[in-house]
Amino acid sequence: MGEKLQFTELDQYLFGQGTHYDIYRKLGAHPVKEGNQEGVYFAVWAPNAQGISVIGEFNEWDEQANPMTKAGPIGVFETFVPGAKIGQLYKFFIIGMNGEHIYKADPYANESELRPGTASRITDIRDFKWKDGTWMKNRQKFDETKDAMSIYEVHPGSWRKHPATEEDEKGFYNYRELAVKLAEYVKDMGYTHVELMGIAEHPFDGSWGYQVTGYYAPTSRYGTPQDFKYLVDYLHRQKIGVILDWVPAHFPKDAHGLANFDGTAVYEHADPRQGEHPDWGTKIYNYGRPEVKNFLIANALFWIEECHVDGLRVDAVASMLYLDYGKNDGQWVANKYGGNQNLEAIEFFKHLNTVVLGRNHGTVMIAEESTAWPKVTGKAEDDGLGFSLKWNMGWMNDFLEYMKLDPYFRKFNHNKMTFSMTYAYSEKYVLVISHDEVVHLKKSMLEKMPGELDDKFKNLKAAYTFMFCHPGKKLLFMGQEFGQLREWSEERELDWFLLGEEKHRDLKDFVRDLLKMYRKYPALYGMDGDPFGFEWINADDGDRSIYSFVRKSPTKRNNLLVVCNFTPVDRPDYRVGVPKKKQYTQLLDENGMTSKKVFKAEKQECDNRPFSFAYPLPAYGVAIFQY
Repeated sequence: MGEKLQFTELDQYLFGQGTHYDIYRKLGAHPVKEGNQEGVYFAVWAPNAQGISVIGEFNEWDEQANPMTKAGPIGVFETFVPGAKIGQLYKFFIIGMNGEHIYKADPYANESELRPGTASRITDIRDFKWKDGTWMKNRQKFDETKDAMSIYEVHPGSWRKHPATEEDEKGFYNYRELAVKLAEYVKDMGYTHVELMGIAEHPFDGSWGYQVTGYYAPTSRYGTPQDFKYLVDYLHRQKIGVILDWVPAHFPKDAHGLANFDGTAVYEHADPRQGEHPDWGTKIYNYGRPEVKNFLIANALFWIEECHVDGLRVDAVASMLYLDYGKNDGQWVANKYGGNQNLEAIEFFKHLNTVVLGRNHGTVMIAEESTAWPKVTGKAEDDGLGFSLKWNMGWMNDFLEYMKLDPYFRKFNHNKMTFSMTYAYSEKYVLVISHDEVVHLKKSMLEKMPGELDDKFKNLKAAYTFMFCHPGKKLLFMGQEFGQLREWSEERELDWFLLGEEKHRDLKDFVRDLLKMYRKYPALYGMDGDPFGFEWINADDGDRSIYSFVRKSPTKRNNLLVVCNFTPVDRPDYRVGVPKKKQYTQLLDENGMTSKKVFKAEKQECDNRPFSFAYPLPAYGVAIFQY
């Protein structure tokens, strides 16, 4: 129970400026004591409402029982309801500007009723006892430009499921069960972080959480807000970071959500050319309105500061930056200079990233941005957007196009695998194979590969080796590490039964070897953003479709030489040029970690280098050497 609350003049001022960073402690529903009465303080922003009352299980949903009073000119309504209790459902009953009757869930609610119900639930999120102090202290030293980062992207509802029952037709794991099982798996594999999809409350399972109605509420599908905090806390105690998908680009039109909140456009632009995505059937936030910016920035801080999350992956950034994104002529409005850049969204990103990262050292803000917009990861003061990292969609498209090809045609597309190095240092990148690449008839990673089943596994091992040795952080969607055959569906759990088959187990073990090697050798991550950290040995061997390059360590010790063969041709005496006349110890081949065979460089020219050595390179073979 907190002490008495009220929406003060200072609250009004800060909220009106868009800088009330813990506004979620005031708006919403908060169990408090007024005098000797226990109850709940409710507050909601609805600037054009004629009147509002709070209705719920505490007053039999009576629209007259608990009217709210307007606290000042900004349009916040508040009231204290004695006797209202944690666990009870509620909504706001709003009389709109034109007298219409509107029933809305609380935009700042910390818990929601399980869908298909749409009411908010009173809860107290402050009563959780955190035990992740060591992680939180160490987090401040984390530096994404110098530290390893390999992310396992997970949709909690379909990673694993219980058998369905009549009471529980979906068989979801609770956050607490998920914590234990997921931590065990992720730790064994060697990922540094998990990225969780669909955590903020959303009405429709099939949206995967990208159409949010409860920005401040962990979805009740998997338990309570306390259960969610337990998941984060437990993962932290197992030394695993947690990133959430976050969706500030748009919101759905569901009647109980943010759309047309008080009968007028409150969170969205009133003009549909600015306020709607025709393709997605969703509303676009009005980033020029301080209270709307405040809602979103405080929400990012809520997940990071209140729920201890280590970073946010910001969805659909391009759709926010371009006013004409997904629109035809006549469907959008130019900015004041006549251009298609959304000036308010640019300002929003600079504000957001500066505040979040400035207040929370060691956290990350990751942009999913698919265009060539400049300086996405540049500093805000240098006219950048201020993100920590950006998804490398260009690399991903080229890489997948190349890997899908019949090996015979790869020689004509050799530059698809080398082109990414021409822009590798223009941003700070994450290489991603996300859920988007394994749905909508795009096939799973294994099924994208050419050839018979045996060939598919060999191709995929070579692909993953190339990916893990290429500069950039790593992200792999769940199931792709063991060769899921079917496309992903949120309706069912991953096909774990495949691990009963040797080939799938072998692929999983190989990915685990790559992940462990990635973390062990700073050459693979310590100089991702430094052109001196990468050097081609041979980028032009198109006829044989072989790539060789060096990754250098920041300490100059334990540098790595990497060779990948993307054809089914055996090269029993393949010769590779090397930077120095040293000993080269093989750490990994297509069978995983190896017995550390040693090769001595000799004075024989190869790949335009004076020194080289020869070794057997099998069909679809890969090799990582340490020197």
